[in-house]
Amino acid sequence: MKLAEALQERADLNRKIEELRRRLGNVILVQEGEEPAEDPGELLQELEDALTRLEKLMAAINLTNCRTKVKGMTLTQIIARKDALMVKLSAYRDLVYSAGQSTSRARGTEIRVKAVLKAGDLQKMADRAAKEVRELDNLLQETNWKTKLIE
Repeated sequence: MKLAEALQERADLNRKIEELRRRLGNVILVQEGEEPAEDPGELLQELEDALTRLEKLMAAINLTNCRTKVKGMTLTQIIARKDALMVKLSAYRDLVYSAGQSTSRARGTEIRVKAVLKAGDLQKMADRAAKEVRELDNLLQETNWKTKLIE
């Protein structure tokens, strides 16, 4: 199995687990003398099976990410870099928005507020971060489809 397939299965399992939790919540309590719409025992077993598979899959994904190197970095390091860049990008975009705000004055005697950083410079920084995020994401996607999952 390729790493990308394992990641897809992990996402599917997470959705399935949430659905099973919801379904169990719907049948866990019934009016006395009534039967639940689904067998809670079967749903609970399905949940246990899905959680067991998820745990095994997560361990294999993490092991693969730690041992697979691309361009001198492990996949774990690349993911960490991308996550940090996403936070940076969000902060820069917020700063661009704030720096681009113009404050109007009702009278000439009111205090004028101005940005101390230029919105254009901040936008360039945001653009560079966004480009690096895209490049890292592309590298991750390509590597995920080429890498065999370590189990």
